[in-house]
Amino acid sequence: MKFVSWNVNGLRACAGKGFSEIFRELDADFFCLQETKMQAGQLDLQFEGYQSFWNYADKKGYSGTAIYTKHQPLSVTYGIGIDEHDHEGRVITLEMPEFFLVCCYTPNSQDGLKRLDYRMSWEDQFRQYLKRLDEQKPVILCGDLNVAHQEIDLKNPKTNHMNPGFTDEERGKFSELLASGFIDTFRWKYPDEVVYSWWSYRFQARQKNVGWRIDYFVASERLSSQIEDAKIHTDVMGSDHCPVELILK
Repeated sequence: MKFVSWNVNGLRACAGKGFSEIFRELDADFFCLQETKMQAGQLDLQFEGYQSFWNYADKKGYSGTAIYTKHQPLSVTYGIGIDEHDHEGRVITLEMPEFFLVCCYTPNSQDGLKRLDYRMSWEDQFRQYLKRLDEQKPVILCGDLNVAHQEIDLKNPKTNHMNPGFTDEERGKFSELLASGFIDTFRWKYPDEVVYSWWSYRFQARQKNVGWRIDYFVASERLSSQIEDAKIHTDVMGSDHCPVELILK
């Protein structure tokens, strides 16, 4: 079973850069999107054999998530059930017969770390949400989690230390998540591989491969034996992020 996740940085823009062709070529069972930057009715993008679920931010042109799936979910949940966190379209959860699939676009701490305190609150409550799901059945979490966990996960760790996405606090929360019964599937499969999933649009960062790995598939530990492969599609253009993939037996 193939899962793909992609921060498209505006789906309407990405649709003009070959999104439909990439979608069909990757041919995933579940295709999760972050940062759709859309409201309902702004783009009718459907694919034969898939149904889709959308969570829009209250604020126009901001955030937003979506999941395309070939498989009928038992239920669909939007947000995490906490009003403070549920107005930005950041989470969709599909309950499937054997697992939960959670698509997430984690809040950015922003310049000057002005949203770091909010981010810490989000991290704790989102982790509790995942743990409650995990008590029922295994969880597959994917998305732009807005953190490079280890120094291997970004090109310039020293100069980026305490910048948004590479603060001690954000990295610590990711460690807490893993310690509570989850694995970073790419790092589990490829402990020493240096691959990035996001590059700034500035300074020709992508051409120079000055990037960060901030897009993940995180899974319940008990799924580790079913991980066939984890991939990062660095050759796929259309956004400042590239798609990431998980294949489960």
